[in-house]
Amino acid sequence: MSSQNHTGEFQRSMQARHLIMLSLGGVIGSGLFFGTGHIIANVGAFGTVLAYLIGAFMVYLIMLSLGELSVAHPNPGSFYLYAGRYISPASGYTVAWLYWLNWTVTLGTAFTAAGFAMQYWFPGVPIWAWCLIFGTLIFLLNVIDTRFFAESEFYLSLIKVITIQVFIILGACVFLDVIPFGQTGNPGLTNLIGNGELLPNGIAPLLFTMVTVCFAYSGTELIGVAAGETKNPERVIPIAVRASLVRLVIFFVGTVLIVAALVPASEATVSKSPFITVFEQMGIPYAADIFNFVIVTAILSSANTGLFASGRMVWSLGHDGMMPKSLAKLNKRGVPVNALAFSMLGGLLALASSVIAADTVFVILTSIVGFSTVGVWLSISISHYKFRKIYLAEGGKLEDLKYKSPWFPFVPVMGAIMCVVVMVGMGIDPEQRIALYCGIPFCVACYWVYHMTRKVQVKKAAKKAAQQEK
Repeated sequence: MSSQNHTGEFQRSMQARHLIMLSLGGVIGSGLFFGTGHIIANVGAFGTVLAYLIGAFMVYLIMLSLGELSVAHPNPGSFYLYAGRYISPASGYTVAWLYWLNWTVTLGTAFTAAGFAMQYWFPGVPIWAWCLIFGTLIFLLNVIDTRFFAESEFYLSLIKVITIQVFIILGACVFLDVIPFGQTGNPGLTNLIGNGELLPNGIAPLLFTMVTVCFAYSGTELIGVAAGETKNPERVIPIAVRASLVRLVIFFVGTVLIVAALVPASEATVSKSPFITVFEQMGIPYAADIFNFVIVTAILSSANTGLFASGRMVWSLGHDGMMPKSLAKLNKRGVPVNALAFSMLGGLLALASSVIAADTVFVILTSIVGFSTVGVWLSISISHYKFRKIYLAEGGKLEDLKYKSPWFPFVPVMGAIMCVVVMVGMGIDPEQRIALYCGIPFCVACYWVYHMTRKVQVKKAAKKAAQQEK
């Protein structure tokens, strides 16, 4: 790698194993470990499993669309480019900012959740103090270099992937009565079936909680962000898409099935991970402590990928002249340090837990991330639909695409419909509306700023041209 990284060249140092673990690392975090408790409390055990299954199908559609787009255009900050090219330049600008909002606020949820986990051992230490400590650590992991980031994320993700596999095995042992469970023993399917009411609160709460499910699944699209720093993207990205989807379905649906079956809805909360509750009931010595450690590493892994993604999106905006050029500078190791520092702003939201109840902060931040996630996914579906249409209209042949999504146009159309339905659910639920109150004005402001910026640029260009003619 030459010393000319400051000119705008990223290192292409990520391999397939890094990309797969990066996608998993962004997903398996606070949404799964703490958000699941919120879902169980609202829709019950069966509804939780059903919600995650619906979410998995939705993610599958988005990933198929993303696979085709990212192989055709393997660039850093890819969502911004797709939306800008195939929807409108203003949409691309808005999507870039929306995705930055997604991950910078995710930093806040991650640091807050890590504070929850640390209070299991240190109940006297305030959550905001842990937010400050972990924020500093994550920033340092990102600014060393891309290779170091990829390796650190690989091993952080590997820890939680192995632990989730162990959790699934132990959960199966509980159902087979190999391991005793609490004072009442194996609940079997009692929590799942209940009194015969699979959805005791009706269908509506299932719709409301889908935003939390989307928050839990957010991060799968990181494959597209990292495409510009991947060796042989036309070979690696399809492998990563397939591998990530299989692992996500197994890890999410498998673990959620166990948690939902073993933790009664009356005991599920946001501030204590239901996974810890399960291990405490198993009675295995130090199991809860070990898993709590894993939860901390898992959440930090998610924050690690979140800062990576938001930093790259800011770099992309700066590189294209839509933010100060100073944010597009790379150091000699090919790391956008200024963009990463700017993206740490969202992590500061976690410090609000010093003046507002931490569980309230977590739910609010989760809703905002859920909105921005669904908004970005919607843009991916629309971009894929328009990309394929334009490609064929310009004489392109399907066999020439190095990776093409099956079942077109069903995949992008159904993906877009599901995104819209989730947003409707946010509007109906009073607790989730804050996401729309924050998200919609944010998007409108982005469109307005883009058009104002363009007008200024056009005037400057016209003035410069007039001066040259004189």
